Amino acid sequence: MPSPFREEHEHFRNTVRQFAQKEIAPFADEWEEKELFPNELFKRAGELGLFGAHYPEEHGGAGGDYWFSIAKAEELPKGMSAGVSMGLLVQGDMATPCISDLGSKEQIEEFLKPALRGDKIAALGVSEPNAGSDVAGIQTWAKQDGSDWIINGAKTYITNGTRADFVTLLVKTNPEAGAHGCSFFLVPTSTKGFSVSKKLKKIGNHASDTAELAFEDMRVPARFMLGEPNQGFMYLMQNFQTERLIACASAVSGMQEALNQAIEYGRDRKAFGKPIIKREYWQHKFVDLQAKIEAGRALTYKAAEAYNEEKHVKKEPLTFETVKLISMAKIFVGEIGSEVIDQCLQFHGGAGYVEEYPIARAWRDQRLLRIGGGTTETMRYYVAKLMGL
Repeated sequence: MPSPFREEHEHFRNTVRQFAQKEIAPFADEWEEKELFPNELFKRAGELGLFGAHYPEEHGGAGGDYWFSIAKAEELPKGMSAGVSMGLLVQGDMATPCISDLGSKEQIEEFLKPALRGDKIAALGVSEPNAGSDVAGIQTWAKQDGSDWIINGAKTYITNGTRADFVTLLVKTNPEAGAHGCSFFLVPTSTKGFSVSKKLKKIGNHASDTAELAFEDMRVPARFMLGEPNQGFMYLMQNFQTERLIACASAVSGMQEALNQAIEYGRDRKAFGKPIIKREYWQHKFVDLQAKIEAGRALTYKAAEAYNEEKHVKKEPLTFETVKLISMAKIFVGEIGSEVIDQCLQFHGGAGYVEEYPIARAWRDQRLLRIGGGTTETMRYYVAKLMGL
């Protein structure tokens, strides 16, 4: 397909690349060890327009199409920290799109615009201790009390959760209706009854904070409900698509970075008298890995093209065909990601097993793609349904 990127996309891409290389990469090891990156990075990203490039101007964005977000996701991995990338992508591409789609003028002013500027940090609250990919099984509930709603329950695996200023929160408002009884709320974390239960220690993505949240008789005004009551599951299924798509774009770029670094390592590292990159076995292996990366990029771009056409051009809800494409991209990219990064680590030999080399971190970090935003098994279940199987 012809390149979807125009001159303005490339200018934006260059801005993101410089941000990643100069303001993230030099500190990646430090933030990885601290298991947190500074809040000021959200503000800096907002100043550069990283969060709002593909949002409407009236919502505080730059009015661009979705390819701006794809370009951003492809350049952030040059910061050498998947944890930082994830925290920033949650801010601009996971916790906020549904506010732009559904929010009232007041909600956009109070929550979306400050988030796009980086003045407020956002989190998406969906997963629970007993409900991950099975979103319909969430148990956090809200009960109406006059003009307010009282929320009780817990959320877990929440990126940006320890420091978020607000949470885009999915709860049950009609428990008897199952998936059709969910609603979204925009919840300031300063609200009485909100607390961070604990910060979770993860296998990878150490630089991003991930938390378990608790809500105990938390009273929020009705004006904080996002969209219509009991339509939250439908809204979430639409919102999930941008989360999955942006994760694919970031992951493909991360694979390419890992492969490029492995090749450079192989030019310098000698074994049995010559650089290991000159071994025919590894040359053929890298050809196969590059082909798979290209296939993953092509499928991601095809899904992004469909998403952009429906959401940004036609401004319509996503069709089942587009949802199927995005789900297949997540399945495929998740599977090849595990293979590409694992083979790159193997190529490093013993060096790949020590923290001194970035491939060790990449190996840990990439594993999340087959879990977060819907497990690979759940994605296959959905695609099978969409295929009429």
